[in-house]
Amino acid sequence: MLFNAPEFLVGFLPVTLIGFFAIGAFGRPYLAILWLVAASLFFYGWWRPEFVLLILGSASFNYLVGLRLGRTPSRSLLTFGIAGNLVLLGWFKYSGFLAELMNDLSGAGLPIPSVVLPLGISFYTFQQIAYLVDAHSGDAHEKSFAHYALFVTFFPQLIAGPIVHHREMLSQFHLPETYRPKLSNLILGLATFSIGLFKKVFIADPLGGQAQLAFGPAAEGIVPMFADAWFGTLAYTLQLYFDFSGYSDMAVGLGLMFGIRLPLNFASSFKSGSIIEFWSRWHMTLTRFLTAYIYNPVVVAITRRRVAAGKPVLRQKRPEAVPFAVQLAFPTLLTMGLAGIWHGAGWQFLVFGLFHGMLLVINHGWRALRRVYGVDRKFGRPGQIAAVLVTFLSVTVSFVFFRSDSLEHALLIVQAMAGFGGEFRGIPSATGPDLAAMGGSEMLLWRFTTLPGILVIAGLAIVWTLPNTAQIIERIAAGAERPTEAARRVIRWPLLRWDMPVRLPFENRFLQGSCVGALLALALLRVLSAAPTEFLYFTF
Repeated sequence: MLFNAPEFLVGFLPVTLIGFFAIGAFGRPYLAILWLVAASLFFYGWWRPEFVLLILGSASFNYLVGLRLGRTPSRSLLTFGIAGNLVLLGWFKYSGFLAELMNDLSGAGLPIPSVVLPLGISFYTFQQIAYLVDAHSGDAHEKSFAHYALFVTFFPQLIAGPIVHHREMLSQFHLPETYRPKLSNLILGLATFSIGLFKKVFIADPLGGQAQLAFGPAAEGIVPMFADAWFGTLAYTLQLYFDFSGYSDMAVGLGLMFGIRLPLNFASSFKSGSIIEFWSRWHMTLTRFLTAYIYNPVVVAITRRRVAAGKPVLRQKRPEAVPFAVQLAFPTLLTMGLAGIWHGAGWQFLVFGLFHGMLLVINHGWRALRRVYGVDRKFGRPGQIAAVLVTFLSVTVSFVFFRSDSLEHALLIVQAMAGFGGEFRGIPSATGPDLAAMGGSEMLLWRFTTLPGILVIAGLAIVWTLPNTAQIIERIAAGAERPTEAARRVIRWPLLRWDMPVRLPFENRFLQGSCVGALLALALLRVLSAAPTEFLYFTF
C-alpha cells in the first residue's frame, strides 16, 4: 500500500489510528500492540500477501536468535544469525546477478532465477542485523514477540525506512502516554506528513518524466545530447531527493500521529559543503548503520592488528600515507562499496558506492593536509557557495550510476555530460526554436526556460534556500501557545550546528496552519485525481 494512495489516506490510516487509541483507552496496551502489528502486516501484504509469511519468518528467526544472544552472548551464534539474514537478502536481491556473473565468467549456462524482490527487504534485514549485534553486546533485549514484531513491521518505516534501532522505538511503546491521543502529536504529525506528500506529488512525480531525456536514450544504447544528459540528470537528482525525503517526512509524520518519534533521515542534504557533510545529512539512518556496524569494526580490527604488529597507526595531527591508506581509505572504500551493492544488484551500484568512497577519501585527505600544514584560511561566503556547488555536482554525477539500468548505459550519459554528446534526433518545430541548430550550452539554457525547467529551478531554490521539514515543524511548535512538555519532547529534533537560523516569512500560527493545510488540500486533490506512483526506494 502506498502512502499517497486514496485507500491509505481515507481508509487504512484513520481506521488504524482510531483502533489503536480506542484499544489503548481501555488500558490494554498489549492488545493495542497486536492491533498495530496486524494493521502493519495488512499494509505490507496489500501488494503481495504471500510476502507476509516471509517477513514473519524473518522476524521469528531473528527474535529467537536475539533471545538467545541476550541470555548467552555467542560470536558463533551472532555470525549464524547475520549469515541467515544475508542469505535471505542475497537470494531475493542478488541471485539473478550472481548467476549472470557466473555465466559470463565460466560459460556455465546456469539458469537465471526469476525472483520478485519483496518490498522493504533491504531495510528490515539491516534493521534486524543491527538488533542482533546490539543483543550480542547487551544493548538490546526483547522478550515479547509481539513487541519485536512491531519493531520489524511498524508500517510508517517498514518499506523504506528510516532504519531504526530497537531501543529508540520500542522504549516509546512502553510509555503509558503513547496509548493516549494527543492533539499536538496529531497536528504536528499531520503537518509533517502533508509537507512530505506535497513533495512527492507536486515536485518529485512531475520531474520523473524529465529524467527520461537522459536515461531514455541511454537505455536504448544511444548517447544523449549534452543538454539532455545534464538536464535529465539534474531532474532525476531532484526527483530522488524530493521523493525519498518526502517518504521520510511522511514516515516521521505518521509516527508522530501514533506518539512515536522516528529518527530524522534528511537534513537539507544539498546544502552540504563537502561529501563528508553530505553523508551526514543524506539517508542519515543508513549512514549511521554503515558507520556503526561496518566502518567502525573494520577500523578497530585493522588498528589492533597494526598495534600488535608494532606498525605505525593513523594519527590525527600528522597522518602518514600508509596508515591513512590502510586505516581510513580502505575501510571507507569497503563500506561505501557495500553501501552501493546494498542499493541494487549491478556493477553500476558498485561504481556508485566506490565513487562516493573515493570522494570521501579525497575529502578526508584534504582535511588531513590542511591540519598538517596548518592551513585554516576561510574563504567566506563565496567559498562556501563554491563548496556547495562542487559537492552538488559531484553527487549529481554519481546519481547517473544510481539510476541507470547498467554500467554501460551510465557511461553513455557520463560521456554526454563530458561534452561528447550525441546528435539532435528530434523533429524540428515549425513554431518553436530551431533546436537542431543550437549548441549544447545554448540548448541547456533553453531547457530552463520551459515549464519543466522552471520546476527544476524551483526545486533547486527550495533545497538551497528554504528550511527543511523538521525545522519548519520545530518552528511551528515553538510558536504554539503554551505547548506541553510532552509535545516539546516529541517534536524536538536537534538542529544541525551548520544550519542557518530558521526564519519563516510569518510567525502567526493561523497563517502557518493555513499554509500547511493548503499544501495538504492541494496534495489530496492531486492524489484523488491521478493514479498514485510508487516511491523510488521501493525498488531497493
